[in-house]
Amino acid sequence: MAAQAQQETALDSLRDREISVEQEHLDRVYRRLEEKIHEAEFLMNDAAQRGQVGTPGALAERDAQVFRAGIHLSRLNNEFEDFLFGRIDLLRGKDGKKGPDGAYTAVEPAEGAVRQDNTADIAETLHIGRIGVLDQDYAPLVIDWRAPAAAPFYRSTPVDPGRVVRRRVIRSKGRKVLGVEDDLMRPELTAFLDGHELPVIGDGALMAALGQARSHTMRDIVASIQAEQDLVIRAPAASVTYVEGGPGTGKTAVALHRAAYLLYQDRRRYAGGILIVSPTPLLVAYTEGVLPSLGEEGQVAIRAIGSLVDGAEATLYDSPAVARAKGSLRMLKVLRKAARGALELNDSPERLRVVAFGRRLELEAEQLADIRRAALGGTAPVNLLRPRARKLLLDALWEQSGAAGRHTDPELAAELRSSFDEDITSEDAFIAFLDAWWPELTPAAVLDAMADERRLGRWARRILNPGEIRKVARSLKREGRSVHDIAMLDELQAILGAPARPRKRRELDPLDQLTGLEELMPVREESQRERAERLAQERTEYAHVIVDEAQDLTPMQWRMVGRRGRHATWTVVGDPAQSSWSDPDEAAEARDEALGTRPRRRFELTVNYRNPAEIAELASKVLALAMPGSASPKAVRSTGVEPRFTVVDHTLAETVRAEAARLLERVDGTVGVVVAMQRREEARRWLAGLGDRVVALGSLEAKGLEYDATVVVSPAEIADESPAGLRVLYVALTRATQQLTVVSADRDEPDAAGVPDLLRD
Repeated sequence: MAAQAQQETALDSLRDREISVEQEHLDRVYRRLEEKIHEAEFLMNDAAQRGQVGTPGALAERDAQVFRAGIHLSRLNNEFEDFLFGRIDLLRGKDGKKGPDGAYTAVEPAEGAVRQDNTADIAETLHIGRIGVLDQDYAPLVIDWRAPAAAPFYRSTPVDPGRVVRRRVIRSKGRKVLGVEDDLMRPELTAFLDGHELPVIGDGALMAALGQARSHTMRDIVASIQAEQDLVIRAPAASVTYVEGGPGTGKTAVALHRAAYLLYQDRRRYAGGILIVSPTPLLVAYTEGVLPSLGEEGQVAIRAIGSLVDGAEATLYDSPAVARAKGSLRMLKVLRKAARGALELNDSPERLRVVAFGRRLELEAEQLADIRRAALGGTAPVNLLRPRARKLLLDALWEQSGAAGRHTDPELAAELRSSFDEDITSEDAFIAFLDAWWPELTPAAVLDAMADERRLGRWARRILNPGEIRKVARSLKREGRSVHDIAMLDELQAILGAPARPRKRRELDPLDQLTGLEELMPVREESQRERAERLAQERTEYAHVIVDEAQDLTPMQWRMVGRRGRHATWTVVGDPAQSSWSDPDEAAEARDEALGTRPRRRFELTVNYRNPAEIAELASKVLALAMPGSASPKAVRSTGVEPRFTVVDHTLAETVRAEAARLLERVDGTVGVVVAMQRREEARRWLAGLGDRVVALGSLEAKGLEYDATVVVSPAEIADESPAGLRVLYVALTRATQQLTVVSADRDEPDAAGVPDLLRD
């Protein structure tokens, strides 16, 4: 115990020390930025004083200087916060040439940079950020992420590392460094920086330990991890790249680095944007931490599946039964009926009365119903059918007026009809009728209308069973939306369509009227982050789509994602054994429709380097029940620490809290407590006061995440909560990198050793 405590203290100390190193550099960068801002302000003031000299040359020089200084000052102020995010440590290069940013230009290491005993010295360290910053001696403090010198941060892989030994992601908020995470491009190498061995934090430390293991077998395993991941990262993007891999094989990391590789390999091709879709907001937060710079110019959008519709955000969870109904392709038929049926809401008028050519004309309810059915006979979106309905109304009124036979001359007849239409459509009564009889529908309004159980029963008859209708209607009455509601909103947007809006006249820019000094004074530039947000809102389709944890997408969600990649290339990452959707065949059909006829290129990741063998072996027992015949990815390490089994003693809350506290003392990082979805809120209350390192999450929220240790509460409860419960339990058991505790309750039928029925041999 004492040795373990010392080891944990050492790890904490190393992490804190490395954060301090990056904090010191960041402080230095901010001091330099402040100096540059003062310089720009001085130039602005100096230029203003030059205005007292009346020669045309002096005035022109003054105006140009103000313009340049103002642009520089605006850019510095806009990018002053949260802009340092990466670092690369490099070997000595083949030549000593430096580029304009102060960094060496060599891509490959020099001969002799790596010594025969597999040791080397770090010759250059580059920090990557939103803008470039040089010190007083013109040495680079920060490299602009778009500069050629920054390319290795994105392109380097363990198979083709170039000069890069270590790649570090720096997480910061404002001026404070919060954490660091390292990737090793050369894990077999012992590198030295300033005479000390290069420290490694996070997963990179694991790869370093594996790469430097004495066993040749372990080194071969590291090479296989690198090779199979590198094949995916660099695969051509002309079709669909489908990647399968079990827990801990690095699927998410591969997908993110593929985004970086594609973007920086062919920036022009992917100017249309790359969309990364993650299953949960928690995974989005992790994703943004791994590659924080990719969204700089709106080229990469990282979205949770519940955030794909602008203006809507999923905040609720549906019960498994409701989720199955909403996510199934059956719901598509319901939504199409609801979109048309919603036209009859809000006391739709049953009679139209107008006056034309001095005569009263009327259309009764039966005639109006026939006209509506005729208008809805087309396949166009409902809101776009309004002009057709308007014309059919006018046709019926024209026929009733008897004016059609007044003229035999076609030109006179057409002129009379045009006059008739103009008279009718300018009447307030007709305008008010049309607005009420064929209102502009919104997806949210239709979804709200479906919350009426009786109304939904009419629209969903013979599609959903009565129990499903009741549960779906009740779920739609809640305040907020679920992730399945978001897909329904998107589908309704396609069914309804957005009516054309009149184009707004461009407002005159006051600067258009200025001349002289005022004309050259720069207005505030749009920051990169603001531009990214604006482009993300404007973009509805992407050049490349990456779907993470694809096995969890429902058929309706596949339709939603597919609309955003109709002309895109795709990378689809998933593991059928981890699917939480109850009907994989239906989802596969929707996925194939979204991907179209593009050719598929398949890869499989086979090495589990997250879980120790002791945890992987336990999880494989559940996999054998969930998907008989499926092979688990091979775990590459063993810690000697077996999973711990315990049974509820007094209360479930006390037992779970005690086990979480126990693990907090044994690991230096995070502890995840995984419970059935309906226990999420009470589990958070159980853990109150234990600190930020412990988190409670529902079984469906754990997907794609990892923790140093996990507590899985009542495997039977998780397995029984849905038809895919065994696969969800398999996911829960594979989140830990070091230690796992399983808490059994009555439903688990634990044996004398506390092992639940589902996990026994």
